[in-house]
This record gives sequence, structure tokens and C-alpha cells, in this order.
Amino acid sequence: MQDLDNARLSVALVDVAEGREREFHALARELAALLLTKGYGRAEMIRDEGQPLRFYAVQQWTDARSAEKSHADPDVQAWTARLFRIARVTHVVNGVRRPDPGRLMLDDRRTRVEADRRTGFDRRVRDAGRPEGDRRQGGDRRLGPRRLRQAGEKIDLVAAARRAREYADAAFSNFKVGAALETADGAVVAGCNIENASYGLTICAERVAMFKAISEGYRAFTRIAIVADTASPTPPCGACRQILWEFGGNLEIQLANLQETKGTHQLKNLLPLPFDARLL
Repeated sequence: MQDLDNARLSVALVDVAEGREREFHALARELAALLLTKGYGRAEMIRDEGQPLRFYAVQQWTDARSAEKSHADPDVQAWTARLFRIARVTHVVNGVRRPDPGRLMLDDRRTRVEADRRTGFDRRVRDAGRPEGDRRQGGDRRLGPRRLRQAGEKIDLVAAARRAREYADAAFSNFKVGAALETADGAVVAGCNIENASYGLTICAERVAMFKAISEGYRAFTRIAIVADTASPTPPCGACRQILWEFGGNLEIQLANLQETKGTHQLKNLLPLPFDARLL
């Protein structure tokens, strides 16, 4: 690396689908060449000796700025979308995130409550025409994270959610659901529903994805895709809507089945008059 003092490291677990290992190795070589050619850094895939289809994806960035440029690069995003079609990716170390105003606002929202905290319901809906308006000066902080990523080819979240669905443990309902949550800096965290003999302990795919992302250090999110094997869309349940709002704000919700996308919604439309920390 040109300057080891400024270098950054990212590590992810990659679980490759059975029968797709050759395709994965080709993708790995392609990424390594891509990062070197564009000067972003180096990439290496290390096999887990105990699990033949598990690899550690190690990306050493030249510096934080190179990592940011890579996340916004359409070629890298297209490569990531192809990877999510053949593997499940779990981010372990992300050494490139830097403090930013959007994330600081999200992290701070539980400790800094507005003085007029009982008047917050209409802050997340369209202005109905009151002379003074309903939105606060400076914009709605719940909508901010969506602007943190630069424009470019979007990651195929639905494909990632379909892949996550294959890992669902639905022994009692046989109703498998997959979810893929996109962070503000372009990472994807997947989840599946996990059932329990004590039915009340069952947890939905959306909450698995969100809790997993929070535990890995992510605090700002843009979209989530939800996939089930149903002819009509399967929206998140009430509990999931509350969790998604509390930690993700006004996310874009993509609903799909195994063949096609069935619709896209904003969370504020699925959860009107939400309860959150400003009402405490």
C-alpha cells in the first residue's frame, strides 16, 4: 500500500452456494483486478479450513476516500450484485466508515429529545397545507441517510433477500421469509425468519436483519427487500414495522416473491402515526 498509516481494512464472511464455487472464484479474481486497476486497494479471498464453502473476503483500501469511491463505483456495485446472487455475505469488520452528520443525528436521537416532543406525529407526513407547515427547519432527519450514497447502479437487494430466505428455519409454519437491508454506505445485511417451539420466541426476517446490522456497528440505512413464496406481497408485520422505523427511519420497502418484485413502499406509509423516542 502507498501509505500504511492511512490504509483501511474491511472483512466479510462469504458463504457460497453449493455448486457455485467456480463462479465465485472467477468473481474474486475480477474484484481483485478491479480494485488494483482503479487504485482503490487490494482484495483477497481466504478459505475457511473448517468450512469449504466459507471464505473470508479481505479488502485493504488505500485510504478511507478510496473505499468511499469504491462503494459509489457502478462497476463495483454491479460486481456486488452478482456476488449476492450466489453467496450470503456477512460483514465483520468495516474500517472505512467515518463520522458523518446523518449518522450522528441517528445515533443521537435517543438521548436528545425535542422540547415539544408531543407534537411530532405530523413531522413524517406530507405537508397538508397549514400556513406554518409541518416540517422542521433543516429537513427531516429521518430522510437524511438516503442521500449519503452517491447515485449509481443499485445493488440487487431482492436477489440478496431470496438468497437469505434459503437459510430460514421455519419448521412449524413452513413459511420462509428472507430480508436484505442496505446500509447508507452500500453494505447489505441479510436475515431470515427463525421459529421456535415456544411460538412467541419466533423472530421475523426483517428484525433479524436489523438487529444483525446494529450489532455489526451500522446506524444508517436506506432500503430493505423482503421476499416470501407468495403470489401477493408479504409486508412486514407490525412489530417489524416498529423496529424498522425506530432504527431505520423512513426506509424504502421492496416486496417480492421468488419470481418478481411485487411493489415498493415508503415505511411512513406502512406505519402512519409512529411511536418513537420523541414521545417518551
